[in-house]
Amino acid sequence: MKNAFGLPQRVVVLAGSSDIARAITKRLCAARAHTVVLAGRNQQLLEEASTEALAFGASHVETVIFDARDPSNAERTVTTSFEKGGGAVDLVVVAVGMLGDQERFQDDPALAAEMATVNFTWPVAALARVRSLLVAQGSGRILVISSVAGVRVRRAKYLYGGAKAGLDRLCVGLADSLEGTGVSMHIMRPGHVRSRMTIGEKEPPFATGVEDVADDVMRGLADRSPIIWSPPILRYVFSVLRHLPAPLWRTVTDSMGR
Repeated sequence: MKNAFGLPQRVVVLAGSSDIARAITKRLCAARAHTVVLAGRNQQLLEEASTEALAFGASHVETVIFDARDPSNAERTVTTSFEKGGGAVDLVVVAVGMLGDQERFQDDPALAAEMATVNFTWPVAALARVRSLLVAQGSGRILVISSVAGVRVRRAKYLYGGAKAGLDRLCVGLADSLEGTGVSMHIMRPGHVRSRMTIGEKEPPFATGVEDVADDVMRGLADRSPIIWSPPILRYVFSVLRHLPAPLWRTVTDSMGR
């Protein structure tokens, strides 16, 4: 049940140990989320994230272990997370993602498939179960961390961007399917975010930090924005970039480096 201000009190975070997810979780706990379930692959990182959540105001935190390279565990992971939440879940955050090494992965079928599985297939399987459970309870919100990389895919990151593009488009359709159910969807499209995942990457224009992304998420949740951009200026930047002729698009994006 949401509190008197309409903010979520019971939250499930899939990939709850990622830097972006941890920053969002802290904001949610500071805004009076009292029950948090953090699911992820690394128990030590989940424990660190749990300690943060408690320090920022949560009264009860649970953890669930899963590996996004195996979509067969998605249904169980979501079901277990809801059960550990101990009641109707107000918000599910899907922050699963893997940037990978394009140059190493692009010619290796197994690694290319792993990128697609982590960034698209596992989240899709999880969202199917999330949708079912939230629609059954007649309420709740879903926040999916997409990326501007999926708005228009560049060649230096086509494995990551292509998978994110698929997830982003699927979520747009999923949002339409939820009309009239009492459940709503937020699609988060961050640009380059300084985090563990982007260490060593060349920093492009409009790069931001995880705390800024979390602030943008909280504003988007408060405004019930279906699409949340971070930083917000990227909404306007990509309204232009997505329509550039292909040769010019390649020139612009190649200047950003890997």
